[in-house]
Amino acid sequence: MTAQDTIRARARELLENGEVTTFIGWESGRFENQTTPLVITDASDADKLVCNEYCVNTLAKYARDVVTRGKVGMVVRGCDSRGIVRLINDQVINREDVYLIGVGCAGVRDRKTGELLKKCAECRHGDPVICDEMAGDAAGRPQPSERFKEVHEVELMTQPERSRYFEGVYAKCIRCYACRDVCPCCTCRECFVDQRRENWVGKQNNVAENRFYSLTRVMHIADRCIECGECERACPMGLPLMKLNRKVIKDLNDLFGEFESSMTLDEEPGKLITYDLVDCEEFM
Repeated sequence: MTAQDTIRARARELLENGEVTTFIGWESGRFENQTTPLVITDASDADKLVCNEYCVNTLAKYARDVVTRGKVGMVVRGCDSRGIVRLINDQVINREDVYLIGVGCAGVRDRKTGELLKKCAECRHGDPVICDEMAGDAAGRPQPSERFKEVHEVELMTQPERSRYFEGVYAKCIRCYACRDVCPCCTCRECFVDQRRENWVGKQNNVAENRFYSLTRVMHIADRCIECGECERACPMGLPLMKLNRKVIKDLNDLFGEFESSMTLDEEPGKLITYDLVDCEEFM
């Protein structure tokens, strides 16, 4: 039995038995190399579920939106499961709110080129970090050796070169907020960019306002980012958003020691929301 067969069978059982009220996975799109997220509540729809190398969407964010209906069953790979851990640790959902069917992931492919997606080439965890059961074997894929390769390239630039580089990035931003909407770490009930208070954040689309939005969001999720790469994948302008995310993560590693967010349910509080008298303060 393939992982897809197991997922379909278990989703059907869970819905029929009332163990979950909703199940989240993927379904085929219009073409063979296209999938879209699927949310089902009827066991008869379980045969629509697919699990293949074109399931590009990370599913964790969808759990937040449907958990109010009752317990949610869902398929999780490494990125999906870390997103769920993030939601639990941020107290957005509870562990008992979700039933997780894990699958090993060797990476998914761009439907246009057939090539491995960039976010998957950089992925360090193909297997779920938490799940209730596994469908199929673990992927056991090796971790990429150059996690911060793009960061090093930026750090080698001079200050004027970095300034010109990122100004070019922010000049292309259209402030669609796709990066925010797809991110499992962006869980505020009201985002700061939606605030109506005067002098909080401008609504103009220009380099200065785009930079303010991007840097504020990056710092907000810096010690919680699961490095799923969904922000960069979803960006319609092709902005290198993970480059800035990983720069901040690398700086946190240098300051506070090696860490990866959302690997366990009992992780320590984020580095940017805690204070200790022995914290490094060379920058002050």
